Amino acid sequence: MPVTILHNPRCSKSRQSLELLNKHGVDSKVILYLKNPPTPSEIKSILKKLNLGPSEILRTGESCFKELAISLEEISDDELIALMTENPILIERPIIFDEQKAVIGRPPENTLDML
Repeated sequence: MPVTILHNPRCSKSRQSLELLNKHGVDSKVILYLKNPPTPSEIKSILKKLNLGPSEILRTGESCFKELAISLEEISDDELIALMTENPILIERPIIFDEQKAVIGRPPENTLDML
């Protein structure tokens, strides 16, 4: 079954996850999510497959997040998802998903759960 990977080629974990998919012959669609950010509905779908909330895939260590000075206690899930769409660098990477499930490729071995 083909999978999709939200990929950042500058990220070593993302590169390693993609390499694992290729090594195991998995047909994968690569989305360079920094150039083509997922829509709010796509993020919601991915979150449902991950069984996580938006704050759990948020990269709070990014300078962009710190500059925005957001309080996670004061922002709604929908606002957080919109923020990730506008600033895709804030989305944890890589995320690998198909029609039914998703994993975060940290560590890259998590990617094997998609096989």
